[in-house]
Amino acid sequence: MKIAIVTGASSGMGREFIRQIANRFKGLDEIWAIARREERLEELKEEILVPLRPFSIDLTDHRELMELQTALEEERPDVKWLVNGAGFGKIGPVGEVSLYDETGMIRLNCEALCAVTHMVLPYLSGNSRVMNFASAAAFLPQPRFAIYAATKSFVLSYSRALNEELNPRGIYVTAVCPGPVKTEFFDIAETTGKIALYKRLMMAAPDKVVRTALRDSMMGRSVSVYGTTMKAFRILAKFLPHGLILRIMKAL
Repeated sequence: MKIAIVTGASSGMGREFIRQIANRFKGLDEIWAIARREERLEELKEEILVPLRPFSIDLTDHRELMELQTALEEERPDVKWLVNGAGFGKIGPVGEVSLYDETGMIRLNCEALCAVTHMVLPYLSGNSRVMNFASAAAFLPQPRFAIYAATKSFVLSYSRALNEELNPRGIYVTAVCPGPVKTEFFDIAETTGKIALYKRLMMAAPDKVVRTALRDSMMGRSVSVYGTTMKAFRILAKFLPHGLILRIMKAL
């Protein structure tokens, strides 16, 4: 049985990945969709032609996470796509965002991503793809978004190393690094602070970001960056002192 596994499937880019994978890639027998909001997963069943198997679980809860482990051991599927899309961010100075949210970003964005990947690795076959949601925030420290940006730097580094490890098996890992995207992400992020105006003006459409990410993955690229502005930002972050860029961002 050939399947795709997508976390963060109830909204945003995770949901968009399911739509596009179902429409563009033939031969999948099921898509396993993982998210906490069961009703949103049930709604998604009506939108796609590929059978969808919902997992209403909290990836930061070890006992609930074992539901995925058990299903993998029982079904032993051939996983052709693993999309690690679950994650969240909160805006605000370190120490002013709640302790629960600060540590929660690390648990979901980093620990849960590694746990799901570890569980799925034995079931990936040749020419399978792993897509990990990082962010353009991974390229540079982000004051007032410090922990979120740090978690995404972790995801970027982890993804690039994992890509090298899995290449001999013919498995390709892509870190998806968009700038701001018009999703529910910022509805949550802005409960503790407001995003900068320049970020709001640069928001991209999720369908375009996902389309680019899928194309980059099929081309074997280890990093996918959507849009000219974010590609330029990545180059600047490589060659200009970060302190200088941060001063410019603060002025903006």
